[in-house]
Amino acid sequence: MGFAYAPQGRPSRFRAARFMSPAMEYISTRGQAPARDFEGVLLAGLAEDGGLFVPRHWPELSPAEWRAMRGLAYPELAARIIGLFAGAGLPLNTLCQDAYAVFGHPAIVPLVQLDQRCFALELFHGPTLAFKDMALQLLGRLFDHVLTKRGERVTIVGATSGDTGSAAIEACRDRAAVDIVILHPEGRTSEVQRRQMTSVLAANVSNIAIKGDFDACQDLVKAMFNDAPFRQEMRLSAVNSINWARIAAQIPYYVAAALALGAPDRPVAFSVPTGNFGNVLAAWAAMRMGLPIAKLIVGSNRNDILARFLAANDMTARPVEPSLSPSMDIQVSSNFERLLFELLGRDGAITAEAMRRFRSEGRMPIPDAAWREATRLFAGFTLDDAGTLAEIRHLHQAAGYLADPHTAVGTAAARALAPEDPAIPVVVAATAHPAKFPDAVERATGLRPPLPARLADLYVREERFSVLADDLGAVEDAVRAHARRNTA
Repeated sequence: MGFAYAPQGRPSRFRAARFMSPAMEYISTRGQAPARDFEGVLLAGLAEDGGLFVPRHWPELSPAEWRAMRGLAYPELAARIIGLFAGAGLPLNTLCQDAYAVFGHPAIVPLVQLDQRCFALELFHGPTLAFKDMALQLLGRLFDHVLTKRGERVTIVGATSGDTGSAAIEACRDRAAVDIVILHPEGRTSEVQRRQMTSVLAANVSNIAIKGDFDACQDLVKAMFNDAPFRQEMRLSAVNSINWARIAAQIPYYVAAALALGAPDRPVAFSVPTGNFGNVLAAWAAMRMGLPIAKLIVGSNRNDILARFLAANDMTARPVEPSLSPSMDIQVSSNFERLLFELLGRDGAITAEAMRRFRSEGRMPIPDAAWREATRLFAGFTLDDAGTLAEIRHLHQAAGYLADPHTAVGTAAARALAPEDPAIPVVVAATAHPAKFPDAVERATGLRPPLPARLADLYVREERFSVLADDLGAVEDAVRAHARRNTA
């Protein structure tokens, strides 16, 4: 099947004086699933046709509406932005206040200046010390509210390359209407990342180590969702970034950083270390809503499929190679499908065919016009392990700043690809606390960052998890057994 490219016009104008959409509707990137409202998308996760949900229409704010949000406390700002996607009926102000009350910094998402124009947006002050808490602490509360209102129960299944799993478990532990099963690649997370998942002994939590890489875990999750009888039997839902609610809850921190640095009267650039494309997609969504973002920089480690695509239109999957930044050890970037849908003129049939070919052939031919539009919006950068250690060392020596390996990829990318105009600040998404990766930080600087006091006993906590082969039947049996134990 051939490709067609239709450039997108300006998003439909959306005036939201009270920052609330009365009827936001979501469609699948593959065009064959029924449309849903926000609550339906939250509970469904993945669309029935295998696609990802996106807004039917994008809200856009005027400069005056952006300015009106300057100075808001982060929970209120988040409630206003998410309200544009959620519509009426959810107590977002209360849910956001509760979600961010558990963060360890009064600013929630502090900006730390690293040099004259580069800032670290610290997203790791939540319970599990990673940016995934920013969305998942809210999603856990959203699930609880919606399911309690409906009198329903779901089984959440998720795959993690390191941080999503612990953040999802922390958000969902002990919740009455939710069972959660998280798959992680055996031996391919840091010890801190693993223990943050496996030491949570709540009855509704199950951890499975898969003999394979993250892409294998992610494929198993998607296969469970595509198994219609199993999906219905287990009432499956997702908290991975395939769930649109995750993306919606990540947009506010980009807005907060931009407003703090002068937007909408001053453009900003963002540098985001990413493997699954969800975090940088949230920044793109803020741009799509009218926030003046001059450049989006995608930082990759040696698993550089996104950087290769942006450099040479080479979307070819290669074997995943373990690195010092394991959360980015990914070759199948699920959220890229959402951008692809936009680049291909929102044509679900063409998007579905592109994804089918990628799965069957390991490569995705993308029309030249669509690729050029992507390169107008994004720039890609690759940093290997040696470069990552050098960057951690440089940041500590030059700015007295301890960065984890993922954040270091972002700061190196920012320095290499900053906009030519020196007046445009560059904000790096600092995605994890350095104590989550103490071995790498110590190798680079000689300093071993300690865990915060609330996690000081992590290394001696009891762990509980099972190890399974990359086999859909075995994993489905384990999910079924876990859910039945909690409903018996």
